[in-house]
Amino acid sequence: MTDVTATTAGPLALVGSGEFLPAMADVDAGLLDGRPRRVAVLPTAAGPEGDRSVRRWFDLAHRHYAGLDAEVVEVDVRDRDAAMDHRFVDLLDGVGLVYLSGGNPGHLADSLRGTPLGEAIAATWRAGAALAGCSAGAMALGRTTLTMRTHPVEGLGLAGPVATIPHFDRFGFARRIAGAVSSLVIDRGETIVGVDEDTAVVWSPTDGGWRAMGAAKVWLVTPSGGRGQGHGHGERVPLPEPAAA
Repeated sequence: MTDVTATTAGPLALVGSGEFLPAMADVDAGLLDGRPRRVAVLPTAAGPEGDRSVRRWFDLAHRHYAGLDAEVVEVDVRDRDAAMDHRFVDLLDGVGLVYLSGGNPGHLADSLRGTPLGEAIAATWRAGAALAGCSAGAMALGRTTLTMRTHPVEGLGLAGPVATIPHFDRFGFARRIAGAVSSLVIDRGETIVGVDEDTAVVWSPTDGGWRAMGAAKVWLVTPSGGRGQGHGHGERVPLPEPAAA
């Protein structure tokens, strides 16, 4: 298992959409910079969708990372029972990036939270590997995971007191989620961030801050569920520090 004695975490990316597609190539190249060219891909959020969906995520990842001269490690964990199996923990050895792809955010958070695999993901990141989540993956990385349920669920907590709404510039459900739960989440001292498609907000251990990267913008959601200030490519985003900072 990964050595957890190191204290410098790697970068952390919350991605609005576009995992394993050309739009995110520059972001992924930055995450891998100076790290082993091995990427652990976890399509856990798509586990309830079955074999075809899971295989699609793996195939996309293989093609994408081949173009970045990186190897994909398939971590085929689809539910909480599998996340309890230490055989999957061993697959994280020596990776430079752990990537949580899209699907059902509540299922992803519930599957990994408090499991050996969830703890290994945290340890691998805190030991210096990069960590990224796209869409449902991004939603699960904060302290609170927003869902289409009446109430949010507990997230993995690695991104700190942040709740992420991906696809923020496209899907109406994103705005409905924001309006329905923003006051509840903000009252608990958390920040809601809306991340547009083909866009990411990335925390860097080098400068200890978050920056927007990609084609569109990153938004801070207001207590009423509306858009606050938008941040374009390269701009700092005033989000709380992640759990390893």
